[in-house]
Amino acid sequence: MTEEIRDQLPDDLNAVDHVAAYDFPDNSRRRIPGILYGVSAVLCLVAWKLGNSNDSVLVNKGLVLGASLLGAMAVISFSSGWKMTINESEALVHATREVGFPVGHASAQQVWRGLRSRPTWRIFCYSVEEPPMQRGLVLVDAVNGKIVECLVEENPDADVTQNTAAQG
Repeated sequence: MTEEIRDQLPDDLNAVDHVAAYDFPDNSRRRIPGILYGVSAVLCLVAWKLGNSNDSVLVNKGLVLGASLLGAMAVISFSSGWKMTINESEALVHATREVGFPVGHASAQQVWRGLRSRPTWRIFCYSVEEPPMQRGLVLVDAVNGKIVECLVEENPDADVTQNTAAQG
């Protein structure tokens, strides 16, 4: 009897199976591989420099290319390792203040923006009425809590629901 091999998320990334409050992993964890890439790049350069004096088949300009690529990845990983200070609950509070209506249902999603992948909370919220009359989309910077963008509009689905109820 063979067991099927399946991919699965690490425990700290699996939000579905958690019963308690879930803390989204911080982006500053990206700095760890950045440091490893940087150390590997330095080791490649040292190996190239030390082995460059003889005509070795194993030590050649490929180590310099590898060091360059690893160095570039180190810079990207380290510079995109932002420390998040705003969690999704705090982002919801910021979004509620910004939209200007009492919020009923809402959802938070983490997205990244810009070349350096700055973490941002995307909050989609509906007003408290049933059916909700307004909806809003607010982007909250997860590093400093500033509002990046806010869009508030009347809920077009509310008109459909009201027209259907009026006809029925």
